[in-house]
Amino acid sequence: MDTISGTLDKMRSRLAGAEVEYALPLGERELPLNRYLGHPLVLRYLGEIRCVACGRKTAKSFNRGYCYPCMRSLARCDLCIVKPELCHHAAGTCREPEWGLAHCMQPHCVYLANSSGIKVGITRQTQVPTRWIDQGAKQALPIFEVSSRHLAGLLEVLLKRHVADRTDWRALLKGEAADVDLAAKRDELLSLCRADVARLAAGDGVVPLEEAQPLTLRYPVLEYPAKVASLSFDKTPEAGGRLMGIKGQYLMFDRGVINVRKFAGYRVEVAA
Repeated sequence: MDTISGTLDKMRSRLAGAEVEYALPLGERELPLNRYLGHPLVLRYLGEIRCVACGRKTAKSFNRGYCYPCMRSLARCDLCIVKPELCHHAAGTCREPEWGLAHCMQPHCVYLANSSGIKVGITRQTQVPTRWIDQGAKQALPIFEVSSRHLAGLLEVLLKRHVADRTDWRALLKGEAADVDLAAKRDELLSLCRADVARLAAGDGVVPLEEAQPLTLRYPVLEYPAKVASLSFDKTPEAGGRLMGIKGQYLMFDRGVINVRKFAGYRVEVAA
């Protein structure tokens, strides 16, 4: 088996037609993954973690890859990242105003996706369709383009009164979700929230995407696990086996599954 080593980052993905192709970043190198379906692939943790922001060595990773000082100081680790309706950049209190301008005060997409079921979500317009792939969505439909993360978060709050805003990762890895009519679900949700959506859309910055068409995604999976067993470098230094599939940010082996994104910054050796 060939071996390479480096610091993990979230898997890179791209669409080849409707099929998702993956690569595993290891420092400056990337390992194409689809070619290893059905073959042995082993990741060994080498006992070193580097902060994905500053690069310093850290004994423990926080918030998917940050050292403690960066987790405490960077705007990208604030609560408003997971609760975008709390974005406070416009109030002038962002800890990294230039970063916030580049990431939060940019066009965003409010969407419906079908991963472990129907959910509502938001992402920067530049992250379409990457965000949907990272969530393992089988189908996705953009419903609004808006001018900022804050405005996207306010719309999401309205819609999640009637639909989930999270993915059940265990259900995601047990099989494909049943097809749903996302356009019909969009129309139903907008009818339920019509007055509140109209209030938010009264100013500039909200564009309904009424003509948008759903996107269907296919993932490289040979076989879904009958039982989902989670693998973690915090418990054992080795994760791997026969690679049965890749979906979202998960590698699915015949011995268990691992969330690659969770271990960003971990230095590993990969034998493939």
